[in-house]
Amino acid sequence: MRTLPVLGRRDVQERHDDLLSTRIPPTHGKLIGDATSGSTGMPVRIVKTEHALLTWLAVTMREELWHARDWSQIIGVIRRDPEGRSAFPGRRHPDWGAPLAMFHQTGPAELLDTGTSVAQQAEWLLRTQPGYLFSFPSIVAELARHCVRSGLRPTGLVGVRTSGEAVDPGLRELCRAAWGAEITDMYSAIEVGYIALQCPAYEHYHIQSESIVVEVVDERGRPCAPGEVGQVLLTSLNNYAMPLIRYATGDYAEVGEPCRCGRGLPVLERIVGRSRNMVTLPSGSRRFPLVGMTKKLGDISAIVQFQVAQTTLETIEVRLVARRRLLPDEEAMLRELLIANLGYEFRISCTYHERIPRSAGGKFFDFVSELAE
Repeated sequence: MRTLPVLGRRDVQERHDDLLSTRIPPTHGKLIGDATSGSTGMPVRIVKTEHALLTWLAVTMREELWHARDWSQIIGVIRRDPEGRSAFPGRRHPDWGAPLAMFHQTGPAELLDTGTSVAQQAEWLLRTQPGYLFSFPSIVAELARHCVRSGLRPTGLVGVRTSGEAVDPGLRELCRAAWGAEITDMYSAIEVGYIALQCPAYEHYHIQSESIVVEVVDERGRPCAPGEVGQVLLTSLNNYAMPLIRYATGDYAEVGEPCRCGRGLPVLERIVGRSRNMVTLPSGSRRFPLVGMTKKLGDISAIVQFQVAQTTLETIEVRLVARRRLLPDEEAMLRELLIANLGYEFRISCTYHERIPRSAGGKFFDFVSELAE
């Protein structure tokens, strides 16, 4: 496969029609259009078959069975609702939806849109009392911090499910402290479906090799060894309408050692993040920042939400939604944490905002690079 060129997001944008197959097996069903949310600033249009969506449902069932959830519980879901039907105070769906409800009786689902405030989300969480919470990691982080500071603790919350963003290691610890609940994460992409599922026995991920080929390569295109971080390249094995081969989404991941759980599927130790979420040092080197910072910045009680933005090679802007302006010693603590984490003495400034907008798909990144490519 390494003899084939890498397919970038811009290639898919600009050569969309050329990537469409003219020889789709008739048994793969009708075609379905889809698109990414454009959180990278580069939305991508995708065409899939019913067969590809069936594979998605099959892996969804595998994830449910792996983690042996109690399907009689209520599931609470905070996701973007483009139709606007899940605005506060939310709405109830009679079951967990496909594919699970196709085979098993389930409890209801409580749905809430991502556009709600963290205070409204907390009120909703206490009112609906779900057994499982499903949302983006950034929403879970805000909500958990709010519950800790407000002394709120829902009863009966046994698990948190996340997808769509990289999970900060500090977030797992935060969920344990706030709710006594463990995170189960899923790694997927609109373009190719499921990529990897978290192992039921460990916090790393198993690549779903029956439906996708995942390569993790270094800057020279060589396969990474366990413990090394590299760019993720994806080859879907089931979407014959628009075959994506060695597709680079911009994600980076760390390769893991073989898992002792016995499932035999390859391992990604962690999903590190997107290339646009890397800090660039004046020397030209790049690194992923903010690992473990979710809980540390949460220790500054005035901070409701934060986003760190690199605006130039020498400057960092910390965008804050806060209950009040930070005290001088709190700003000093913030600068000290960031400089230690980012690996350079950037000039750091704080700005205050009523809200920090999410992407069109409801995602949020705690670090963004605004440097020109």
